[in-house]
Amino acid sequence: QVQLEESGGGLVQPGGSLRLSCAASGWAFSNYAMGWFRQAPGKEREFVATISWNGGSTYYADSVKGRFTISRDNAKNTVYLQMNSLKPEDTAVYYCARRMAVGVGTSSDPRHYNYWGRGTQVTVSS
Repeated sequence: QVQLEESGGGLVQPGGSLRLSCAASGWAFSNYAMGWFRQAPGKEREFVATISWNGGSTYYADSVKGRFTISRDNAKNTVYLQMNSLKPEDTAVYYCARRMAVGVGTSSDPRHYNYWGRGTQVTVSS
Protein backbone atom coordinates (compact mmCIF):
# COMPACT_ATOMS: atom_id res chain seq x y z
CA GLN A 1 0.00 0.00 0.00
CA VAL A 2 1.39 3.37 -1.02
CA GLN A 3 1.85 5.66 1.96
CA LEU A 4 3.28 9.14 2.40
CA GLU A 5 3.61 10.74 5.81
CA GLU A 6 4.73 14.31 6.36
CA SER A 7 6.28 15.62 9.56
CA GLY A 8 8.22 18.60 10.82
CA GLY A 9 5.61 21.31 10.66
CA GLY A 10 4.93 23.75 13.46
CA LEU A 11 4.84 27.35 14.56
CA VAL A 12 7.84 29.50 13.69
CA GLN A 13 8.58 33.21 13.79
CA PRO A 14 9.14 35.18 10.59
CA GLY A 15 12.70 34.71 9.41
CA GLY A 16 12.92 31.30 11.04
CA SER A 17 13.48 27.86 9.55
CA LEU A 18 11.78 24.49 9.45
CA ARG A 19 12.65 21.19 7.84
CA LEU A 20 9.80 19.07 6.60
CA SER A 21 10.16 15.35 6.00
CA CYS A 22 8.02 12.98 3.97
CA ALA A 23 8.48 9.28 4.65
CA ALA A 24 7.37 6.91 1.91
CA SER A 25 6.48 3.25 2.16
CA GLY A 26 4.85 0.50 0.15
CA TRP A 27 6.54 1.20 -3.19
CA ALA A 28 9.87 1.74 -4.95
CA PHE A 29 10.58 5.27 -3.78
CA SER A 30 13.76 5.73 -5.80
CA ASN A 31 11.90 5.26 -9.11
CA TYR A 32 9.65 8.31 -8.78
CA ALA A 33 9.96 12.07 -8.85
CA MET A 34 8.42 13.76 -5.83
CA GLY A 35 6.85 17.11 -5.12
CA TRP A 36 5.85 19.44 -2.31
CA PHE A 37 2.69 21.48 -2.49
CA ARG A 38 0.89 23.72 -0.02
CA GLN A 39 -2.60 25.01 0.62
CA ALA A 40 -3.46 28.07 2.64
CA PRO A 41 -6.96 28.66 4.07
CA GLY A 42 -9.34 29.78 1.35
CA LYS A 43 -6.80 29.22 -1.40
CA GLU A 44 -6.14 26.52 -3.96
CA ARG A 45 -3.34 24.04 -3.55
CA GLU A 46 -0.15 25.43 -5.06
CA PHE A 47 3.15 24.02 -6.21
CA VAL A 48 6.22 24.55 -4.00
CA ALA A 49 9.06 22.33 -5.23
CA THR A 50 9.80 19.11 -7.07
CA ILE A 51 12.74 16.75 -7.36
CA SER A 52 13.62 14.06 -9.89
CA TRP A 53 13.90 10.38 -8.99
CA ASN A 54 17.66 10.58 -8.48
CA GLY A 55 17.77 14.09 -7.02
CA GLY A 56 19.64 15.43 -10.03
CA SER A 57 16.96 17.90 -11.04
CA THR A 58 14.95 20.29 -8.90
CA TYR A 59 12.46 23.03 -9.64
CA TYR A 60 10.88 25.66 -7.41
CA ALA A 61 8.00 28.06 -7.37
CA ASP A 62 9.17 31.64 -7.76
CA SER A 63 7.72 32.48 -4.36
CA VAL A 64 10.14 30.12 -2.56
CA LYS A 65 13.18 30.13 -4.84
CA GLY A 66 16.34 30.92 -2.90
CA ARG A 67 14.66 30.22 0.45
CA PHE A 68 13.50 26.58 0.20
CA THR A 69 15.52 23.51 -0.76
CA ILE A 70 14.09 20.15 -1.73
CA SER A 71 16.22 17.03 -1.33
CA ARG A 72 15.81 13.29 -1.02
CA ASP A 73 17.50 10.29 0.52
CA ASN A 74 16.56 7.22 -1.46
CA ALA A 75 18.20 4.94 1.07
CA LYS A 76 15.76 6.26 3.69
CA ASN A 77 12.75 6.57 1.37
CA THR A 78 12.39 10.18 2.44
CA VAL A 79 12.05 13.53 0.72
CA TYR A 80 12.79 16.77 2.57
CA LEU A 81 11.91 20.43 2.31
CA GLN A 82 14.28 22.80 4.06
CA MET A 83 12.53 26.12 4.54
CA ASN A 84 14.55 29.19 5.50
CA SER A 85 13.69 32.87 5.86
CA LEU A 86 10.08 31.96 6.41
CA LYS A 87 7.41 34.58 5.85
CA PRO A 88 3.82 34.82 7.14
CA GLU A 89 2.62 34.12 3.60
CA ASP A 90 4.28 30.71 3.79
CA THR A 91 1.64 29.67 6.32
CA ALA A 92 -0.20 26.66 4.90
CA VAL A 93 -0.66 22.93 5.10
CA TYR A 94 2.25 21.34 3.26
CA TYR A 95 1.78 18.11 1.31
CA CYS A 96 4.21 15.77 -0.34
CA ALA A 97 3.15 13.84 -3.41
CA ARG A 98 4.37 11.15 -5.77
CA ARG A 99 4.55 11.52 -9.53
CA MET A 100 2.11 9.38 -11.46
CA ALA A 101 4.59 7.31 -13.47
CA VAL A 102 7.97 5.68 -13.02
CA GLY A 103 11.00 7.53 -14.31
CA VAL A 104 9.26 10.64 -15.60
CA GLY A 105 10.64 14.05 -14.85
CA THR A 106 9.60 16.73 -12.45
CA SER A 107 6.33 18.61 -12.72
CA SER A 108 4.66 21.56 -11.06
CA ASP A 109 1.17 20.40 -12.05
CA PRO A 110 -0.66 18.69 -9.16
CA ARG A 111 -2.65 16.67 -11.72
CA HIS A 112 0.57 14.78 -12.49
CA TYR A 113 0.71 13.37 -8.97
CA ASN A 114 -1.47 10.51 -7.87
CA TYR A 115 -0.51 9.84 -4.25
CA TRP A 116 -0.57 12.44 -1.50
CA GLY A 117 0.20 12.59 2.17
CA ARG A 118 -2.18 14.03 4.75
CA GLY A 119 -0.16 17.18 5.18
CA THR A 120 1.62 19.02 7.96
CA GLN A 121 0.72 22.48 9.19
CA VAL A 122 3.28 25.28 8.96
CA THR A 123 2.42 28.54 10.68
CA VAL A 124 4.68 31.56 10.42
CA SER A 125 3.72 34.19 12.96
CA SER A 126 5.21 36.41 15.62
